[in-house]
Amino acid sequence: MKRTKLSRRTMLRGMLGGAAVAIGLPALEIFLNANGTAYAQGDALPKRFGIFFWGNGTLPDFWVPKGTGPTWEPSPTLAPLAEVKDKIAVITGMKVYTGNTVPHFSGSAGILSGAAPLNNGTELQTFTQPSIDQVIAEAVGQDTRFRSLEFAVQPGGRSLSYSAPHSVNPPENSPAALFQRVFVDGFVMPGSTPMPDPRLPLRQSILDGIMEEAGSLQQVLGQTDKERLEKHLDGIRALEKQIEKLQQNPPSLAACMVPGKPLDEYPDVDGRPPMSEISRAMVDILVMALACDQTRVFSQWFSSPVGNPLYPGATAGHHQLTHDEPGDQPQVQSILLYIMSEFAYLVKALAAVPEGDSTLLDHCAILGTSDCSYGKSHLLEEYPILVAGTCNGALKTGLHYRSPSAENASKVLLSLARAMGMTLDSFGEGDARATTSLTAIEV
Repeated sequence: MKRTKLSRRTMLRGMLGGAAVAIGLPALEIFLNANGTAYAQGDALPKRFGIFFWGNGTLPDFWVPKGTGPTWEPSPTLAPLAEVKDKIAVITGMKVYTGNTVPHFSGSAGILSGAAPLNNGTELQTFTQPSIDQVIAEAVGQDTRFRSLEFAVQPGGRSLSYSAPHSVNPPENSPAALFQRVFVDGFVMPGSTPMPDPRLPLRQSILDGIMEEAGSLQQVLGQTDKERLEKHLDGIRALEKQIEKLQQNPPSLAACMVPGKPLDEYPDVDGRPPMSEISRAMVDILVMALACDQTRVFSQWFSSPVGNPLYPGATAGHHQLTHDEPGDQPQVQSILLYIMSEFAYLVKALAAVPEGDSTLLDHCAILGTSDCSYGKSHLLEEYPILVAGTCNGALKTGLHYRSPSAENASKVLLSLARAMGMTLDSFGEGDARATTSLTAIEV
């Protein structure tokens, strides 16, 4: 391919089985020059990783439990977690070291990627490093139908799952859409034999027909365009792996069953979104997606940074109340209790699924956190961090760890990545980089 300029309509072309094949290209800077596996029976049960995220922080005075180690009592905000106290670890006194240049977003980037965000204006805000779910998905998400699943509970809610700068993984915002995606479109019950689509082999191997031309193209691209093209091809490879999964005959997974179909819509009640009903419908789908080994990585975006949904009993939206409600902010506290109840539902739902000689939760590591500490001032000290599940015995639960020195919150991310089987020397970048993990929560 001898080209120094390319058209936006350029295609990568080749031959496959005697037929011509072609794929389009992503947006490349060079255009501007021209025109202005499912595991085998008997193997160790797989580890899963998840994020439960809510926006607008906490009230630190009501968040920190009494007592440390195994002898702790849930704080007023953590009261809904009393029934799952032995299944979680509460980590307090940590700090996100990203600086706080972008309220709500600096903390989000720090606690999820261990790095400060890029901030060149509101429209260009992005993580500079992949979020931890995608770091882990890169290692464990290749053998399942879905590399990761993202879903948002707040109507119109956003995802903060980043594969790379400016590359966010959009969430499913509807329980019905999540159900359709996981358990209708292409779903094969583990242990059954799928009816192969005769078109699948051609689709699966389309990259084989264009790789020679793709290699030639890369020789004339700049570094940025090379990276964009590689990401584009990686996306096609990921799709091919999903197609390949549809042609396989996976093992029988005892706990796997198709969950009940959710409602098509969850309309507001008196102007208030029924977020509990939406969340629980999505969690029920997620739990079976994990039990059926459709994915091993997920993120649940319960509410968004600066999110302003109207909760039951509240006189204003959540974000507005964090800044305007006076005193001890009882309405904000009520909202936090509502959110913690939904985290408790997730933990209980996973713990209710038998898997091997333990439960699905026992094979999970779940990070629960927010975009800041004290919502009113966007504080990054005293950061709210919850961890649920022992991740096949790699993590301790039933404890409260209180940092004595405002330790780097990225230490928790390093512990979680290592618990999932990754051999990382560090996690994060710049001031938020951690070279040691939080050994207090590790076995």
